Amino acid sequence: MKKILTTAALLAAGFGASGAMAQDMECGDISMGEFNWASGELLANVDKIILEEGYGCNVELIVGGTSAIFASMDAKGTPDIAGEQWVNGVRVLVDAAIAEGRLHAVNTGPITGLGEGWWVPAYTAAANPELVTVLDWIERPDLFPSQEDPSKGAFVGCPAGWGCQNINNNLFEAFDMAEKGWVLVDPGSAAGLDASIAKANERGENWLGYYWSPTSIIGKYDMQAVPFGVDYAGDDNWNNCMATDGCADPQRTAWVKSEVFTIVTDDFMQNGGEINDYLAARVFPGSVMGAMLVYMADEQADGEDAAYEFLIRYEDIWTTWVSEEVAAKVKAAL
Repeated sequence: MKKILTTAALLAAGFGASGAMAQDMECGDISMGEFNWASGELLANVDKIILEEGYGCNVELIVGGTSAIFASMDAKGTPDIAGEQWVNGVRVLVDAAIAEGRLHAVNTGPITGLGEGWWVPAYTAAANPELVTVLDWIERPDLFPSQEDPSKGAFVGCPAGWGCQNINNNLFEAFDMAEKGWVLVDPGSAAGLDASIAKANERGENWLGYYWSPTSIIGKYDMQAVPFGVDYAGDDNWNNCMATDGCADPQRTAWVKSEVFTIVTDDFMQNGGEINDYLAARVFPGSVMGAMLVYMADEQADGEDAAYEFLIRYEDIWTTWVSEEVAAKVKAAL
């Protein structure tokens, strides 16, 4: 962080809280991670517009993936902010950095309703209200006939080589799905997985399988997450069995909770003032994020274009994250 609210310390000393800082104060230069997937691009660009137009900041976006941006923040203190840091893949490192004070989680839920798991189309759920959890659905393979063998139910797992492939394979075994009349389908690729969902929805056919949210295809087809109906069986089972190839004794378990944080460096935590308050208040409802991802896919919109669309379309949401004065400045710039 080159410069952020340069007189924050003086104001904090004089008024006792960063919230007392005048909103017309010069914000300065901020660096922010722009994660290289659609929701990460959207979120970073929404932040950029609001911070630049509403708070007078100069925001530099640094493009990268989960591990690269986290590693840079942890080791070098840059970028200052990572808006959509998925935690599960770097859990041990994130916990250590937060515990040791190098990084801080200013928002532990910037997007609601996110996560990985098993899904069915909305019309399938509506037509079978008595089927609620995975434990219920796996008793009805007849609802999901396999193309190769219609006497079997088709469960669509992860493409070969994906990290989630082992998890779905082991869950398939743990829930005794083969014995119940199911076959595990490898969709072959990301495109194949998407195509299987699209084909089923466009034909009104039932579909059960793996996916994650927020994603455009979940939003486009209003896919419904299926609760597993069992408790999470613990990290040892998950990390040392479910996530491995050839686990000898996989236990029934819910999917591990997916967590996303907005994290900042210690320097920014100490000096970011009301910007940290904004980041803490900034929460995208999952349904809204899903709708925006559909917009990005349909219109081939980049993060900046989608951010302006979000700010115009969902004024009732983002204006609750900021003061009236900041909101007026942002609206005037749209």
